[in-house]
Amino acid sequence: MKYAFIREQRPHHPLVRLCAALGVSRSGYYDWLARAPSPRAQVNAALVNEMQQIHGEVYRSYGSPRMHVELLHRGYAASRGRVERLMRAHGIRAERANRHRRCRRHREVQPPEPNHLDRQFHAAGPNQKWVSDITFIETRQGWLYLAIVLDLYSRAIVGWSMRHRLTADIVRDALHMAVQHRGSAKGALVHSDQGSQYTSKEYRQDLAAFGMIPSMSRKGECHDNAVAESFFHTMKDELTGGGMFRTRSDARQAIFRYIELFYNRKRRHSYLGYQAPMAYERMNAA
Repeated sequence: MKYAFIREQRPHHPLVRLCAALGVSRSGYYDWLARAPSPRAQVNAALVNEMQQIHGEVYRSYGSPRMHVELLHRGYAASRGRVERLMRAHGIRAERANRHRRCRRHREVQPPEPNHLDRQFHAAGPNQKWVSDITFIETRQGWLYLAIVLDLYSRAIVGWSMRHRLTADIVRDALHMAVQHRGSAKGALVHSDQGSQYTSKEYRQDLAAFGMIPSMSRKGECHDNAVAESFFHTMKDELTGGGMFRTRSDARQAIFRYIELFYNRKRRHSYLGYQAPMAYERMNAA
């Protein structure tokens, strides 16, 4: 450990002074440098290399629990404690931007629907309970709005839409995509807030045509739609880290890749036992 400390500190302090402070000789230090790494050190180096690769692939979003599961999935046998120690030693950590969740209050256009979901954020199977919400993405060209439909069974994003204007079409497009991707979801509960897009006549007619049951959060109660809010919070942290896109086109491309290529197919979700949403659905369908 002394020799390892000397190697780390050599760029900052003279070798003679370091050896004297720790009571070792320079020749002993050079002998230590010449030795081949121990088998454990070689395994640690391979683990660190793989973790750094994973760190980049997952938008720097994994802490030690998800990293441990991902390493096991890739064939690396390591305890969770070992993974945690190596991550700490090499500065590999989940990056989170400091954001405060805001509870949005929208102007009502028509009377809202009852809150049938009532914060029951679990489902026994797919296409039983969907939640929908809208967020804004900041770019140097102005706002880009994103609407999503999320299946509470697997937490998969089953429909989404992006527009630079906030109209009812954005939530209708996301709903239509969800129905197209999932097939018939007749009888599904579809929950949202009381935003004017969701209380619009056109959106409600779509729900009725698809045979779906509308549900809405109580006014000002963002926690009634907590799963959708949580997804947006996670996406913004992992995708931008608090930064800003240059153009709306850049934001569109990045959001598409995040949802379709990473979140739905690769991102390990603690609620799902560290399975990705699509993998969770396949496993349970089998």
